[in-house]
Amino acid sequence: MLKWNIRSHQEAAAPKDFEQIYKSYLDTLNSPETGFFHLPQKKEPLIETKAVYEKFKHKKYFIHVGIGGSALGPDMFLKAFGSSKGVEFIFVNNIDPDDLYRQLAKVQIKEALIYIVSKSGTTAETVAAMSILTNELNKTGIKEDQYKDYFVFCTDPVKGDLRKIGAAWNVQTLSVPSNIGGRFSVLTPVGFLPMLFAGIDPDQVLAGAAAIQTKLSSKLECEDFFKLASWLKDLHDKGIRQTVMMPYSSLLKEYSAWFVQLWGESLGKDGKGLTPIPAYGATDQHSQMQLFMEGPSDKTLFLLEVEKFQHNFELKNSIPSESFKSLSSFSLATLMKAEFEGTLTALSENKRHVVHLKIPTLNEESLGQLVLFAECLTVLVGKLLKVDPFNQPGVEAGKIYAYDWLKSHS
Repeated sequence: MLKWNIRSHQEAAAPKDFEQIYKSYLDTLNSPETGFFHLPQKKEPLIETKAVYEKFKHKKYFIHVGIGGSALGPDMFLKAFGSSKGVEFIFVNNIDPDDLYRQLAKVQIKEALIYIVSKSGTTAETVAAMSILTNELNKTGIKEDQYKDYFVFCTDPVKGDLRKIGAAWNVQTLSVPSNIGGRFSVLTPVGFLPMLFAGIDPDQVLAGAAAIQTKLSSKLECEDFFKLASWLKDLHDKGIRQTVMMPYSSLLKEYSAWFVQLWGESLGKDGKGLTPIPAYGATDQHSQMQLFMEGPSDKTLFLLEVEKFQHNFELKNSIPSESFKSLSSFSLATLMKAEFEGTLTALSENKRHVVHLKIPTLNEESLGQLVLFAECLTVLVGKLLKVDPFNQPGVEAGKIYAYDWLKSHS
């Protein structure tokens, strides 16, 4: 089970108005307008996604088209566990034409499933990518009445342009629940379909999320969770407004990227917020750690430990050098543990604000727990900061101006 421990000279305590905050937080988790918390109990979306997978599982390429939460969550799972079924994945999650050219050069488009993920179906980047991929299919002789054999859509269950296009083309369409925003959507068909193609078990992911629900919501068990959120809010009020997410695992590097969107887009409003910074150990001990250790004391660091790696390498060697001999009796996993513990201790002694996260090992269950933990912490900190964690007006404003610019240059 995921564990967390605050290591700071700044004392942590539950909020003074705990009862009121707890009620508001629980009301949000149980609200019909907030669907992410109860996804582990929703069986139908995964059943529907498995049926779609069975139809298309012969495909050799999986092209995932989406941006922001429509892509970061699935990419996180792919980077954590890889693709064990021989399917090659392409994530089209930006509009850089040079990068897209390189990506498409690797793909035999007629052997691909193209998964278009957008709640509205109007996101400019997704529309652009879908237009290009449709043209690529056309070049191979594929006609509109055959698109149903190459596309699957994932969008709002009842409305939106993509839902209409799917009906017109007879394309199979999965649903992103209307009450779940993109950055909270990885435990829906948004994430399920790429997981299935990669050989990742979504049932275990949901089981992991379900296992931690009580610790994140039960009044009897969530006191430490509320202390953590209250501590982060108190630090925010004292000017400590940057949050570093630093897993000691290369395979969890994209967890940091996913967290950056979740934390930044949810909490950065009304002049408030906690700026997220991605990092990963031990690599960033040799770059950003100098800043974290001795730069401005304006950061909280989440150091995420994987207690037991699934593979290991002995460092035994006969190289005649003291630096090699000093490691010869250890393993690579032991070295990672030593570097984690050394950094944790050094940061604590330097009076930096640290949260020690720990998972027993990296598997589907533990990553499911990490997802729900981060989502619930985001909502609770939003409550304490008095910001709405579910909207993104700053993002919407940029979209409007982008379309205005295009119209003025048409």
